[in-house]
Amino acid sequence: MDTLLQDLRFGLRTLRQSPGFTFVAVLCIALGIGVNTTIFSVVNAILLRPLPFNEPERIVVVHSQQLKNDIDEAGVSYLDLRDLKEQSDRLFTEIAATTGRSLTLGGGEEPERVLGAGITANLLPMLGIQPVVGRLFRADEDRPGAPNVVLLSNDLWLRRYGGDRKIVGGTILVNAEPHTVVGVMPPRFRFPYQQDAWVPLAPLVHEEERSERSLWVLARLAPQMTVPQAQAAIEAFAKRQAERYPAVHAGWSAAVFTLRREMVEEEVQLMVLTMQGAVFFVLLIAGANVANLLLARASARQREVAIRSAFGASRWRIVRQLLTESLMVSLLGGVLGVLVGQWGIKLLDAAMPADNPPPYWMYWEIDRPVLLFTVALAVVTGIIFGLAPALQAAKPDLNGALKEGGRGSGGSVARNKLRNTLVVLEVALSLVLLVGASLFVRSFMKLQGASGGFDPAHILTLRIHLPGDVYEEELPKTRKVEELARVLAAVPGVEAVGASNNIPLGGGGGGANVLIEGQPVAPGEEPGIFYTGVTADWLRALDIRPTAGRVLTEGEAGARSAVALVNQTFAQRFWKGDAVGRRFRLKDEEDTRWITVVGVVPDFQNQDLNDDMEPSAYLPFPYLAIRNTGFVLRTRGEPLETATAARAAIRAADPGIPVFDVADMETVRMSGVWEYGLFGKMFSTFGAIALFLAAIGVYGVLSYSVGQRLREIGVRVALGAQRGQVLRLVVRQGLVLALCGIGLGLIGAFGVTRVVGEILYDVSPTDPVSFVAISLLLAGIACLASFVPARRATAVDPLEALRAE
Repeated sequence: MDTLLQDLRFGLRTLRQSPGFTFVAVLCIALGIGVNTTIFSVVNAILLRPLPFNEPERIVVVHSQQLKNDIDEAGVSYLDLRDLKEQSDRLFTEIAATTGRSLTLGGGEEPERVLGAGITANLLPMLGIQPVVGRLFRADEDRPGAPNVVLLSNDLWLRRYGGDRKIVGGTILVNAEPHTVVGVMPPRFRFPYQQDAWVPLAPLVHEEERSERSLWVLARLAPQMTVPQAQAAIEAFAKRQAERYPAVHAGWSAAVFTLRREMVEEEVQLMVLTMQGAVFFVLLIAGANVANLLLARASARQREVAIRSAFGASRWRIVRQLLTESLMVSLLGGVLGVLVGQWGIKLLDAAMPADNPPPYWMYWEIDRPVLLFTVALAVVTGIIFGLAPALQAAKPDLNGALKEGGRGSGGSVARNKLRNTLVVLEVALSLVLLVGASLFVRSFMKLQGASGGFDPAHILTLRIHLPGDVYEEELPKTRKVEELARVLAAVPGVEAVGASNNIPLGGGGGGANVLIEGQPVAPGEEPGIFYTGVTADWLRALDIRPTAGRVLTEGEAGARSAVALVNQTFAQRFWKGDAVGRRFRLKDEEDTRWITVVGVVPDFQNQDLNDDMEPSAYLPFPYLAIRNTGFVLRTRGEPLETATAARAAIRAADPGIPVFDVADMETVRMSGVWEYGLFGKMFSTFGAIALFLAAIGVYGVLSYSVGQRLREIGVRVALGAQRGQVLRLVVRQGLVLALCGIGLGLIGAFGVTRVVGEILYDVSPTDPVSFVAISLLLAGIACLASFVPARRATAVDPLEALRAE
């Protein structure tokens, strides 16, 4: 212990005597550990921290699948849920379900639409969640005809009801119906994503058909039951269902997934792990810089080490002292890195879109696991990058070091090779990071330039929710939407108004299997399409015109007319482009009439910009008339200038209808690509840090090399070498190191970027623009970093050099 304290005291004294070295070394480590702390807090939140439920590793999610049509995560119908409960006593101890619902809260100055969910009474007990006020649902409340009850999120309780405990047991209006508030959930709990209120499930879905696969089913595995065993059992269940109900289940199977796999998409997992790998590269570059600084410092301390050796200090004793100093630098960098990490987390939170936050359980903070990771990273970094310089310094040439001339020696060949190798590694890793940044930035720029198939200018979008039993049937919903469309069309500055469940690039719509007239297929192999119901002016509001045929008339769009528009992908896939007059049918619809195609419209994106184009049909509005309806308004001026008047018009027409998600189409378009912008910014930040550190590395090595070669350079000048030749000599040395690093980095980048190829948009993972541009950039930075030491070399006084010789 005394020896350790002695090492610490000596190390602190040594670091204080070299403030420049200490500052640069600590800064490098702080940058490397800081970005690692930031990203590891995200990795911890998404992949490592246990989900906030009771034994989450025993909870699985059950999905319906129709793999032939690339449907691998469909829901389960209410009737199938009941059958599953009856047939899986030995498979699951509990089975619960939920489905998302929009809920309108009345009773205030203005109705408020909140994201809610219908849940089975056993769902929250299965998750191990208890309310902070009141109670959960009882089993008798999760039945058709039961009294209306509701649970509130803590956030909603505080925000709308001021945290009044008396609200529990009281009555509030939910979807225009009185509901008794039975409980308030704990802070942060908003299962499954960002829900604010929950109602019993059965009253919502008990009348749904077996073909309506709308439920998200969760189950707790029975003791000794494994996920593979559950998978086999659920496949057998799906097979039995197909035999019992071939009209609905032919071609369908089922699968179980762990809850973690369900709640974190594979693309998100890949991106998070890619980010963690990227910041490890940054740390490697920072560590290589510190190792180079330590090597240079070791050369300057050769005489000190030789004296200590001459007085009997063992090699291990010297190594331990130097490692102690390296660890102190690394730990100081780790402390500063925690501050950098906290700053990074704040920036990350600020970059998240307010209207599309991550799931409630996915939050990042510097908690105990992250702190332990940071400390471990600092210790490992100090040991790994301090060990080689310490070993090199601990075996000095005593005779040479103790001579007066030893102070000017150029250092060992081994040390020079190690320094050069570290710089090559820094440049290589920087190139990999910068190429990754370039690919994501280019993807984002491509998405920014993608229109989605229509011009988003002069389009205002908004959604409404129709509450109450009066809108239970199709006709009242249709008539109310038509009324509101007329009201909005009368707003000054509005040229056209269309309504649909789907707002292009903003979500909505549905999926269906179709039968194509004259193209028979085996049961269960019917192709899948996207479809939605639209009003007559919907395409006009989007400024989209048919390429063949005509649009829907007002009479057709307001009734269940057997006509439809299809996109070009639909027309090409099923009729090789000649679609007008052809017929198809929605397989699971009660209406079995054949639907005639009256027009073909250009392809445009219904969902996200980066989705593959799919066959799409646009039917009269009643085919998909639901409570949540979106409006698109074409305006003469700036869309948001019309927003207040549009909201007021709906409020005047029906004060019980909430208006939400008001935005111009450009905002809607960009909200779907924010991840690419965030990834591009983060990779660019990592790349900029790496570039900065690599430039320091090249400068440091060349500066040290010039310092050691001053006599040699002076002799060259004295013998007739021109200053331009000396300049080129030093710059060439830096450029050679950079080119070696670029070559190595290109090999690494070709391999690494293929991993993220599937999450790029319209950019090849081997994009030549990125690879060439980044290589030239690094070569240019290396030349600039070499120039300052080169200028110093040209300023050598040959007379001083000769006098020293």
